[in-house]
Amino acid sequence: MAALMGVMKRVSTIFRAKANKALDKLEDPRETLDYSYERQLELLQKVRRGVADVATSRKRVELQMNQLQQSSDRLDRQARDALAAGREDLAREALSRKAGVQSQVNDLRGQYESLQGEEEKLTAASQRLQAKVDAFRVRKETIKATYTAAEATTKINEVFTGISEEMSDVGLAIQRAEDKTEQMRARAGAIDELMASGALSDSLGGPPPDDIQAELDRMGASYSVDSELARMKAELAGGSAPKELAASTGPADARPADQPRPEEAQ
Repeated sequence: MAALMGVMKRVSTIFRAKANKALDKLEDPRETLDYSYERQLELLQKVRRGVADVATSRKRVELQMNQLQQSSDRLDRQARDALAAGREDLAREALSRKAGVQSQVNDLRGQYESLQGEEEKLTAASQRLQAKVDAFRVRKETIKATYTAAEATTKINEVFTGISEEMSDVGLAIQRAEDKTEQMRARAGAIDELMASGALSDSLGGPPPDDIQAELDRMGASYSVDSELARMKAELAGGSAPKELAASTGPADARPADQPRPEEAQ
């Protein structure tokens, strides 16, 4: 049983904690301040109505006092008139009634003074409450303005934080693109250098050039020119080119040293 009570108490504590947390999220301090201000205004209105009620009662007593005082003054005149007329009995009756009226006036005067004191107290309380309400209103508006500014600043900071995260992602993307671009440029430069050095050749141009073959090609071209020049000289001289020159396929520099060139034979 004790264990069950402990569990129930713990569950109740957790529930209250979660409920308070949910209420904190839903609560807007500005709405709470406005509600408190409205409650104070309602209280101030009640105090003012109380002052008005007391003042009304005081005024009613004052009117009754004035009426009774007028009646007392009239009885006083009647007693004087009756005494002047020799009617002492009427004068005595008038004075007796005047005494009763005066007693009522005295009672009302006590009530009047009590109501007047109560009215003064309520008026002072109303003034103090009015001052507090005015001060609370100013403070309320200040707090609301401060809260609104803080809320706006928080939202702006959240927006900037989100922008900063997005800009960070953009910066990483730009960095990756720049890295890939530099890598591609380096690769292109390396391929250009290899092609220029002959280490690589165009896939449509056949195998890379051979230095010895190039030298042989240059020598063959030189021999062809020499052979063609000798033939043209022989034709101009009316003869024909030596057969050894026409049949030879080797370069001119490879001819034996004792064999004369065609132009020398002529």
